[in-house]
Amino acid sequence: MTSFDSSPTLNAWRALLALAVVFVMLATTGWTAVRSHPGKTALQTSLSAWEHGHVNGRELPDPDASPTRLARFFASLTAQQRTRLAHRYPLAVGNMNGAPVSLRYRANRIALDQQRKVEKKRMHDPRLTPVGKQEAGRLMHRFEALMTGNRHILSFDPEGSGRIAEVFGDLDTAQRVSVIVPGVDTDLLTFQKTYKNYTAPVGMAQNLYAAENTAKSATDTPGTRTAVIAWADYTAPGGLGIDSATAGRAEAGAVRLNALVRALPGTAQIALFCHSYGSVVCGVAAHELPARVTDIAVAGSPGMRTSSAAHLHTRARVWAMRDANDWIQDVPYMELGGLGHGEDPVSNAFGARVLAAKDAQGHTGYFAPGTDSLANFADIGVGAYRSVTCAHEGDTCREGLSGASAAGRA
Repeated sequence: MTSFDSSPTLNAWRALLALAVVFVMLATTGWTAVRSHPGKTALQTSLSAWEHGHVNGRELPDPDASPTRLARFFASLTAQQRTRLAHRYPLAVGNMNGAPVSLRYRANRIALDQQRKVEKKRMHDPRLTPVGKQEAGRLMHRFEALMTGNRHILSFDPEGSGRIAEVFGDLDTAQRVSVIVPGVDTDLLTFQKTYKNYTAPVGMAQNLYAAENTAKSATDTPGTRTAVIAWADYTAPGGLGIDSATAGRAEAGAVRLNALVRALPGTAQIALFCHSYGSVVCGVAAHELPARVTDIAVAGSPGMRTSSAAHLHTRARVWAMRDANDWIQDVPYMELGGLGHGEDPVSNAFGARVLAAKDAQGHTGYFAPGTDSLANFADIGVGAYRSVTCAHEGDTCREGLSGASAAGRA
């Protein structure tokens, strides 16, 4: 629910849930029989070629092997051999957990250039409608933008609405890594925005990375090395509909999120910052997260698919915030027959550590510069828990944290 600025009414949401019940009943009783049988995607084609490939007579490992095994394989190659694989199988290597991140950046740049050329041809394809040509042009320009400068694209899949992730900072040397998990209407075309950049994943990550650098200089963590990932590497729901009212997209996204955090290099501690439907993804993923994920912070959440933070079954600290003017508070916090996402994460009943979100500018402004929400995210990102500002008077959100009795920001 990343891109909505208007506020749906409570009755509208109840009507949506009622319609969703009808839809699910029809689907499960066999009344709907829509099926699709797409051919291989570009990524699947690249992976298939990898599975039949060789390097200097050696068979290539299973692309679904553990990140540890894949890392050992790449470490055994020369720089020239690794480069050759990136050029030969760019989408496979660019999305391969366990491949060196610098090699993934290089492979994804190659893949982006290939897709840019595809869309450039489609812009002039007489078989396409004017709308189709316009869409091709938008994608072509987006791929060009993603190739500008020294951008670090960690994953890229052009299929459908697209999936992508970008890194800010140095993942290889980072001691703390922040991962931003966005909500609905997130895809290749909405990954970055010029106007109100903080409402899109790239702007969210850029602002958080800058705020973490500010937070480090203002606390006792000035030497902490950080990195931030704008993670749009799951297929998010498109708008307010069945997909956003159920957990299907979140369940698939949770698998990909867990694969990401388990494959990150080094031993850095990881914090997840989950916005709107992204908090559903994080809630579903929580029970399988590795111990290196120390914090899960949600903002503007419709629920985390559970009734309490304890039921997430995670050792990570769970934080929550919501702006007073965020329309998400009008969504029924319930779960019935798979519809809805459970208890309100900022409620007393849920039991999260509730943070201040002053000046967050409604549902889409939690990463806007100058807001309490962004400052709180940054403090969590660098581990400066004593500096966070709680939503309620006193130190309630810092209770039980070692050395967290000091006052937060004024």
